[in-house]
Amino acid sequence: HDLPEPVWAFIKRERFFAMIIPENHGGLGFSALAHSNVVMKIASRSITAAVTVMVPNSLGPGKLLLHYGTEQQKAWYLPRLADGREIPCFALTGPNAGSDAGAIPDSGVVSYGEFQGRRILGIRLNWEKRYITLGPVATVIGLAFKLYDPDHHLGEQSELGITCALIPRDTPGVRIGQRHFPLNIPFQNGPNWGENVFIPFDWLIGGRERIGQGWRMLVESLAEGRGISLPALATGAGKAACRYTGAYAAIRKQFSLPIGRFEGVQESLARIAGMTYQMDAARLLTLSALDIGEKPSVITAIVKYHLTERYRKVINDAMDIQGGSGICLGPSNLIGRAYQAIPIAITVEGANILTRSMIIFGQGAVRCHPWMLQEFRAARQSNQRRALQSFDEALLGHAGFMISNLVRCTTLGLTRGRFSSAPGKGKAKRYYQRLNWMSASFALSADIAMMTLGGALKRKERLSARLGDILSELYICSAVLKHYQSNGSPAEEEALLTWACEDSLYRMQESFRGLFRNLPWRPLGHLMRWLVFPSGQPFTEPTDRVGGAAAGLLLRPSASRDRLTDGVYITADPAQRVGQLEAAFRMAALAEPIEKTLRNARHEGLIKGKRIDDLAAQALEAGLISQQDVELLQRMEALRAQVIGVDAFDDLMSTAARDTERTSTSPSNPAKHDEEAA
Repeated sequence: HDLPEPVWAFIKRERFFAMIIPENHGGLGFSALAHSNVVMKIASRSITAAVTVMVPNSLGPGKLLLHYGTEQQKAWYLPRLADGREIPCFALTGPNAGSDAGAIPDSGVVSYGEFQGRRILGIRLNWEKRYITLGPVATVIGLAFKLYDPDHHLGEQSELGITCALIPRDTPGVRIGQRHFPLNIPFQNGPNWGENVFIPFDWLIGGRERIGQGWRMLVESLAEGRGISLPALATGAGKAACRYTGAYAAIRKQFSLPIGRFEGVQESLARIAGMTYQMDAARLLTLSALDIGEKPSVITAIVKYHLTERYRKVINDAMDIQGGSGICLGPSNLIGRAYQAIPIAITVEGANILTRSMIIFGQGAVRCHPWMLQEFRAARQSNQRRALQSFDEALLGHAGFMISNLVRCTTLGLTRGRFSSAPGKGKAKRYYQRLNWMSASFALSADIAMMTLGGALKRKERLSARLGDILSELYICSAVLKHYQSNGSPAEEEALLTWACEDSLYRMQESFRGLFRNLPWRPLGHLMRWLVFPSGQPFTEPTDRVGGAAAGLLLRPSASRDRLTDGVYITADPAQRVGQLEAAFRMAALAEPIEKTLRNARHEGLIKGKRIDDLAAQALEAGLISQQDVELLQRMEALRAQVIGVDAFDDLMSTAARDTERTSTSPSNPAKHDEEAA
């Protein structure tokens, strides 16, 4: 129930815990893109290893030290974190504070105490934390707590706010609990406690100057980290499903045909391909923003929520396609662990329900509005004359902004976005024009919702969630178009572009419908529906033809398939299931025309039978295929048998086998056997 010791040693030696630590502190100094690519590749091979590596590089002591630590703290801890001498964890969540992290009951009190034989002014801590990744093996604990100064040692304030500290594991009063076991994914995770733990102020991250700034430190760090690790894990799972399950669907046969030929399977394959294309596009666009120094908290919330939700759908589809081979765990099962880990990705770094209903739209609605924040600031000014002047200016600007959006929304709605300015050409340009329409509609709808509902919109979480969904799909669809053009607008990827854009546009339309239908004042909902969709609701889910074309990209070797799955674990090792899949997939493409010849000959009555070797022998005798073709089919069948095989374990059978052997013997004394059974 752990990574093997050689893997732990490799992670430390190769500084996987130090991807974000600069080189001058002994780290790797990776960009957000490089960091994401590493996590993505590891996730396609081992979810346990990916989680182990990504947590110290996301919200953890390393990131907090880099941004807020003192120079002395950086000089001591960063090199030790980089080379693995220290293993970090960060303790935020507790039994009574999960999504509402600001309600943590864990406390620190400013007081005098003994430290290393001296009486000093410091902090006495008490805490209880759970679900802490790497907690059971951590040597240093990053801790968030509320700091109090009831005796006013530091000033007049008694409640100083959330503060962060670094606590060595061996500090007196620290207790590490037994491990949690999250859904049979054996990464290190568990609770810890502190009882009357006395620490000096030097152990506060950033020292005394950062007292009370812990919440801002955590939110700013999370705004960056949640845009890298979990989106990378989700995209890695999607790419793995494209590569591995797509190959399986091309190899596995039922009713004498590869299962990928059946439209029901193609429907699932199309979702796998299209959603993975969306995930990779959104991931890359977000990383480009992070790498130029932006901290787009709303966008990172979007990719955390929507990429992990698409991960859920993609892996569920992959499990449906793989059937029995997907549910039998073992080294040959390439998607089973990814399936088990879905709720973990959904839950951590901001639970998805909370992220969708309260953060994506609610976090940025006022701050992103060009006039509303100015109106609020004007209303709070102490000088009444200046306040009225500022408010009137902001209100006038707001009115003009709203009228502009109203005219733009109506015009674009009547033309369905046609004639609006847009980059690109062909299909891509038309999708940009539709995004212009949806963007104007979103701006008007958000303004109307905020003005009519006011503060109640925050409590109308489902309305806020739908507005967030529209904003999210605008971002994802924009990312898809940029990704397509960055790839050179290849014609063979047009099916992926079409599927991804039509899926996003349909989701936007349905979110608008849900928003308008549930506005408290129904006439306003009817009016908004007419303003946004004056000529009806044109968007539908991707067509069967588009879905079939998207699915087809996963069933044949091609440059587009390689681009879509770039970054996942691939090997030619025939002892590994990935290597077997790769070899069988390439062989299936070569064998397909020969198998088609056999099917046609059988249909015409030229050959008879069901077994492939019998059909091949008859076809060879009839001169329909060559000896080389027969040998290729034989190799293909051997590879197919490997790929559809599943793992079985003797040690799981030993007890049951003994019981079966004992009870299967004909009893000479039935009563005795009944007694033994009892």
